[in-house]
Amino acid sequence: MAAKSSDLKLLGGWFSPFASRVKIALNIKGLEYENIEEDLNSKSDFLLRSNPVHKKIPVLIHGDKPICESLVIVQYIDEVWSNGPSILPRDAYDRTIARFWGSYIDDKFVVCMKNILMAAGDEEEKKRHLEQLEEEVLVTLEEAFNKCSEGKSFFGGNKVGFIDIAFGSFLPFLRVFEEMNGREILVADKFPELVNWATNFVEDSTVTGTLPEIDKLVLFATALQEKWVAAKVAAK
Repeated sequence: MAAKSSDLKLLGGWFSPFASRVKIALNIKGLEYENIEEDLNSKSDFLLRSNPVHKKIPVLIHGDKPICESLVIVQYIDEVWSNGPSILPRDAYDRTIARFWGSYIDDKFVVCMKNILMAAGDEEEKKRHLEQLEEEVLVTLEEAFNKCSEGKSFFGGNKVGFIDIAFGSFLPFLRVFEEMNGREILVADKFPELVNWATNFVEDSTVTGTLPEIDKLVLFATALQEKWVAAKVAAK
């Protein structure tokens, strides 16, 4: 099923790893789309109508139908444009495993990174979350890569797939965290497979142009951190 740019609209933001997931999936399928940048400080009526439950980006508009939540959108794209390169494995069990790791990334990796960002000013709390990221979450993902990749370049084998999209979209934020905390996190001596995978991922043609610039993202993350910390203090 072909799609014209007028058929597909993406409500997202340059800074959003969740929007990057959708952009990569659309690139894999070779689909044209209209990219609509949202200002989260002043959300558009279009966004609020399209995602009235969570009021968040990204939202993919296909014709007049809104689809919400990044990994749900990626699966929708894969199912609707099934004649293009596959994103999820064809085998039912392998698809289930890919979805499991997608959920793990959101439930563990993403939450851990948010906790680190919100722990500004509390060095003990930040240290605890950094240790969880390095000694538990990334160790688990290194092991998952070894099993899922079967010696190939990506979690999905020879090409970018579902787990790659779920995890790889957050690589810029991981680099931002390294800069903000003055320490390397994804290092070759601890995570050799993930380091090689990260290089392959950002250099893949389906990913090029979808990830934000690190310097610009540092400024965004710093402002976001200040906002969250202020809200945390105000709630006490």
